[in-house]
Amino acid sequence: MLSVIDASDSRRLAVMYRSGWSPSREQAELVAAALAGVRTRGDAALVDAMRSVTEGRFDLGHLRVPIPMDEGARSLVPPEIADALRLAKTRITRFHERQRHADSNFVDQDGSRYGVRYRPLESIAAYAGAGSAASIVMMTALPARIAGVGRVVVLAQPDAAGRIHPGVLFACSLCEVDELYAVGGPEAIAAAAFGTESIAPVCKIFGGSGSLVTEAKRQVFGTCAIDGLAGPSEVLVIADDGANSELVTGELLTQAERDVCARVGVVSESRPLLEAVAQLVDTLEVRTLARGEIIAEVIENSCFLIHAQNRDQVLSVANSFAPERVALHLRDAEPYLAQLRHVGAVFVGDATPVVEGDALAGINALQPACGAARFESGLTLGAFMRSFSVVENSRERMLGDAQPLAALAEFEGLPQHAQTARMRSGA
Repeated sequence: MLSVIDASDSRRLAVMYRSGWSPSREQAELVAAALAGVRTRGDAALVDAMRSVTEGRFDLGHLRVPIPMDEGARSLVPPEIADALRLAKTRITRFHERQRHADSNFVDQDGSRYGVRYRPLESIAAYAGAGSAASIVMMTALPARIAGVGRVVVLAQPDAAGRIHPGVLFACSLCEVDELYAVGGPEAIAAAAFGTESIAPVCKIFGGSGSLVTEAKRQVFGTCAIDGLAGPSEVLVIADDGANSELVTGELLTQAERDVCARVGVVSESRPLLEAVAQLVDTLEVRTLARGEIIAEVIENSCFLIHAQNRDQVLSVANSFAPERVALHLRDAEPYLAQLRHVGAVFVGDATPVVEGDALAGINALQPACGAARFESGLTLGAFMRSFSVVENSRERMLGDAQPLAALAEFEGLPQHAQTARMRSGA
């Protein structure tokens, strides 16, 4: 049975708190070779890579995938799935439309003018990976459209028969994606970053998971912007003694089935609650569940039940973990919300399961993972835009700034910086 860990036991919690992306040498070398292949051979490298996953059923004509129009798209998925995705589109759109940035301007007392301008990215690519990844398409294409991105590309790995999952096709149609390509793995990231004969490069790459794709994003950063390095799925439940132990356990199992490397945990001041969760997990015999082998491995290696002495310890655990998602099963969540610092998304109350955030809540499901919430914000509309500052000095401002600017530049060993300031001194 799962054991309960004391919140002060830093040694046992070190695995939970580990963060950052650290690929093996073999992974880094494999990805570097794949990127170099695409950079030098272009489309030919993509075709070779996709032949290896489609049993040879792939050629250049399969690379660009036609996106079906409305009538054709409706027949791709069952009616209840189509209705659910349309509902998700409505909510995602409403949530992100309220995040629009307005240019700002102000004039200082001496007449100098300042401003901040917001402009959409020219192009983005969403890496949807293999299988059903409609939610990734929705969470990237819709905010991109709202932000005004000019070109929206989706990259999706074909199945063994060379086909794209119908859910991805439907989502691409629903979100008015411009281009869809049947390509996956590091080669897809390379195509988006460097371009090939068929795929023009983009400004920023979103989505993607798995060690090789994440490492590919790391290696192309600098040539192309990325949304972040997606680590394994993470959830932390913060619960009090009034929480429903079955619902808390359900949150752990939900995230555990996603990824064998997922990290899940519960922190509470109530030891009886933690022991009840441990008992439920043990009673379930998780290996008998669907995806049970994955769940069992996560429960065995990366599931943490943490007993805290007070609220400060609870918050210390949460902010040290910096999880992708936090679920608050509390009578009064506000004091905790006020002090959470490092988290991708928060789900408040037992009527708000974390799964709601995957599509229907409307918030963006692409959140910083692998402890990345220490450094990255949750994905918002701003991720699809760039901002720049504008300054227009008044003559009075420049006359006053010339000498101190020159002095600072000289102090830092930059004589030409100093001279350009003195040239504007009016002397």
